[in-house]
Amino acid sequence: MADIYDKVIELARRRGFVWPSSECYGSVAGFIDYGPLGAMMKRKIENVWRDFYVAREGYFEIECPTVGIESIYLASGHVKGFADKMIQCPHCKEYHRADHVCAAHDIEYAETKSLVELTEILKTLPCPVCGESFEGSEVYYFNLMFNTTIGPGSQRVGYLRPETAQGIFTDFSRLLRFYRDKLPFGAVQIGKSYRNEISPRQGMIRLREFTQAEAEIFVHPEKKDHPNFTRYAQRVVPLWGIKQQQTDSNPIEITMKDAVTSGIVANEYVAYYVALTHDFLVTCGADPEKIRFRQHLPDERAHYATDCWDAEILSERFGWVETVGIADRTDYDLKAHAGESGDSFTVFIPYDEPKIGFEKKIVPDMGALGPRFRGKAKAVADALSDSEPTDKGAEIILDGEKILITPDLYEIREQETQIRGEDVRPHVIEPSYGIDRILYTILEHTYEEEEVEGEIRKILHMKPRIAPVQVAVLPLMSRDGLDTIALELMDKIQEEGLIAQYDDSGAIGRRYRRQDEIGTPFAVTIDYDTKEDNTVTLRDRDSMNQIRCSIKEVPEILRDLIRGRKTFENLQ
Repeated sequence: MADIYDKVIELARRRGFVWPSSECYGSVAGFIDYGPLGAMMKRKIENVWRDFYVAREGYFEIECPTVGIESIYLASGHVKGFADKMIQCPHCKEYHRADHVCAAHDIEYAETKSLVELTEILKTLPCPVCGESFEGSEVYYFNLMFNTTIGPGSQRVGYLRPETAQGIFTDFSRLLRFYRDKLPFGAVQIGKSYRNEISPRQGMIRLREFTQAEAEIFVHPEKKDHPNFTRYAQRVVPLWGIKQQQTDSNPIEITMKDAVTSGIVANEYVAYYVALTHDFLVTCGADPEKIRFRQHLPDERAHYATDCWDAEILSERFGWVETVGIADRTDYDLKAHAGESGDSFTVFIPYDEPKIGFEKKIVPDMGALGPRFRGKAKAVADALSDSEPTDKGAEIILDGEKILITPDLYEIREQETQIRGEDVRPHVIEPSYGIDRILYTILEHTYEEEEVEGEIRKILHMKPRIAPVQVAVLPLMSRDGLDTIALELMDKIQEEGLIAQYDDSGAIGRRYRRQDEIGTPFAVTIDYDTKEDNTVTLRDRDSMNQIRCSIKEVPEILRDLIRGRKTFENLQ
């Protein structure tokens, strides 16, 4: 018997939400095409995300290339460390992620085990494809980045980006100037990322090309009180913290204020974006009863992260699926790029009042440097003034050569100075959203079947602002001028910025069912009474209730319904 995943995917393929990519050539796992309805729905989810992060939070959006030079990913650690543990079946030759095979047999924390430990465990487990033993194969690391070359002759190595975040980090200095050199500030990016997954067998849940929506918020390392925390301080969110996981307890329902006060969540910034993410997912149509936030355990959290939470959404087939990650990444990313690039990646923070300090300054002895270095004496003196002395002397670089200047060639003087501020390397708060997984979640959570008049009615109970088609315009007959009235009404509805679909094919009941299947929240039927009294039938998808209203009022009524200013119940 088909489960809800099979039903949702069958509907999605048949009605033009999601198709296998390159289907005429047999398709390839890990890639999908969005059909007309899926592409529209995806854009609407992205635009709701923009409403949250750009319009409300004030973080401007940037767009960076999907191909990056090798230096970026050397700094980020992806070249050396972005790998999964893989094993190949010696019999059927299929590749598998070692931790996924373990998880299928209820072996916990496989991702934290060593290659040797996993090899020993897998010897006792059957291959998921052929059922034979893995005896004779070893687990090894497989880097997930797609590599390429830039320019002719393969002179420069590049990679398809595994995440959108790195482009924001490399643009840090430009963004800092854009935001007038003040903390906190942030930037967002929505776009494609690529991971060469070993064996993607979970449809839209695990893709090799996917869409991410990420925000990188740069904050003062000692000031992590969110300026707008009151907006979400009292919001109750289900948190599955470290303590609850270790004691096998259920998530706790707690306000964000109490979560920070009690120390469950590290700081207000992390708590704020946990709550905002909960708000966003519910706004898009995820079932609130199937959302939880799981805190990373100490042995899985990145060594540089202060705190990390995953928004997990319950799927009937896949269980709890990570869809969003919210992390306090400290200054790890900026420090890494500073080390690789030579730029500082810091912000100058002025003091309210200058402070008096003392500094040691090297004063070159030109009388001694002149005879020693002759025409290069001034260049040596300038380099010496910017160097740091040690007991053995000061090391400078001149014409690419390191030179040790001995203490007899300079004098160190201590002098009073005014310190007007300090250079600070910000910490980064990162909410990272998987748009494809969120889209699948909405399809599954809004799907329903019910029997109506002896037939199965399939419905997607989508929120009006997410539904790919918001209004169906249906002339009862495609003659006698009803079609002309319907098309004129279509124009008026579209002038309100709404997405409408005209449909005059088949019986009116069949047309209603087609629109219910794709989640269209409202339908307008033009019939023969319309010609007499200028009224139409307005139908609500979820309740199937209908009302008559003036055709002139329809565009404004629909606009208010879709924007949430009115409910259908209020119209009756």
